[in-house]
Amino acid sequence: MTRVAAVDCGTNSTRLLVADVVDGVTVWRDRDAITTRLGQGVDKDGRLRPEAIARTAEVVGGYAERWRALGCSRVAVVATSAVRDVADRGAFQEAIEAVAGTRPRVLDGDAEAALAFDGAVTGVDPARPVLVLDIGGGSTELILGHDSPEVFASRQIGSVRLTERLLPGDPPSQAALRAAARLIEGELVDVARQLDPSRARSLVAVAGTATTLAALHLGLAAYDAEAIHATVLSSAEVGRLLGELRGSTAARIAGLGPVAPGREDVLTAGALILERVMAWGGFVEVVVSERDLLDGLCRALAATD
Repeated sequence: MTRVAAVDCGTNSTRLLVADVVDGVTVWRDRDAITTRLGQGVDKDGRLRPEAIARTAEVVGGYAERWRALGCSRVAVVATSAVRDVADRGAFQEAIEAVAGTRPRVLDGDAEAALAFDGAVTGVDPARPVLVLDIGGGSTELILGHDSPEVFASRQIGSVRLTERLLPGDPPSQAALRAAARLIEGELVDVARQLDPSRARSLVAVAGTATTLAALHLGLAAYDAEAIHATVLSSAEVGRLLGELRGSTAARIAGLGPVAPGREDVLTAGALILERVMAWGGFVEVVVSERDLLDGLCRALAATD
């Protein structure tokens, strides 16, 4: 058994997983996700805001205290779309290294896809080939494969980026939502040049949009990862949930029990991405996995000699 810790500094949330890796399986010991909105404004000018870096560093510093108290032998901190998309990463990396004692690694698309795929299929046993959908704050990844990624596409249509670019209203106007849907559809036309969704026998979705929609579908009063994992959502149910969200203010969405603070203003955009991907690929259902990039990263850490 190896106890490890992994942190993902994403565009919207900064997440922690402490796990014991036993025979290649991650056994969760501590998990958390806090909205830090590291990618605030990145789509506009390609720069990280000092206040966003500070928010993220504060959260990572708190996570470091937790992983040290739990006696982790190996630790990795990674960053994805928001940091990958900026020219100057130095201030962010220095701030995180100061509180974590380790320099964060900025994942390229190949590495992110491999880790997300590895984590996503754990514990849900989807029909293969499987298409893994990872809707992030800054980008959306689509990864097709059997037991490992064979082809993947990454598009700049994450929930935060799409909201900042096209959905500023509260709630967004119907015209803005139609424009956002057209943008997603255009991106998916490009994706189809890289991978053929008809090859997939199943669709597995990871990350906060999908898990929150599953929690709403289940009627949970509060977020419960164990209850959410492996939930199956039909395309009709995703459409119904999107219909409820698209006419709701952020305040109303925030009042729904399982919606994490800081996700209320971008959940509609994320749900729209999921709904459009399912229509594009002809998927009648999606399996929601609570295991994702962090689980893949913990497995990789434990396998390091």
